[in-house]
Amino acid sequence: MESGNYSPKGYQSVTPYFHVRDAGKLIDFLIQAFQGERLNLHTDDNGFLVHSEVRIGSTIVEVSEAKGEYPARPNTLHIFVEDTDACYRRALDAGARSLYEPADMPYGERSAGVEDPFGNYWYIATFNKGSGSGYY
Repeated sequence: MESGNYSPKGYQSVTPYFHVRDAGKLIDFLIQAFQGERLNLHTDDNGFLVHSEVRIGSTIVEVSEAKGEYPARPNTLHIFVEDTDACYRRALDAGARSLYEPADMPYGERSAGVEDPFGNYWYIATFNKGSGSGYY
C-alpha cells in the first residue's frame, strides 16, 4: 500500500522512530553506515534535538533526543542494501558491534547483523532469490 495524501511525501505507511541519547551521533552513524541523507533537523531554543529525519534508501527514519516521557529504547530493523558485505564493514567502521558476519541464508538473502552504539539491532540484507517480489 502506498502512502496517500494523509502522509508526508516520501514516507512509508510505517516509519521507524528512534529516541536515543546523543541523537546527533545516531544520525552520524546512519549516514556513515547506511549512506543515509539527513533531511531535517529541528532543535528547541536550548539546542535540544526534538525531531530529525534521515533517508536510508527508500525509507525515512525519524530520530530525536530521549527525555522524560520518551526514554531511550532500542529498535530492531531489517534493512535491504545493494551490498551486504560492504554495508556490514561500514557499520563496523562506524562503531557497530557484530552480531553475525555476512552469510547466504536458506531463505534467499545474504544477511549480516550488527548492534549500533545505541543498542539498536540492524539485520543487513541483500535479497538474491528470484525477482525480489518477496520470500513467498
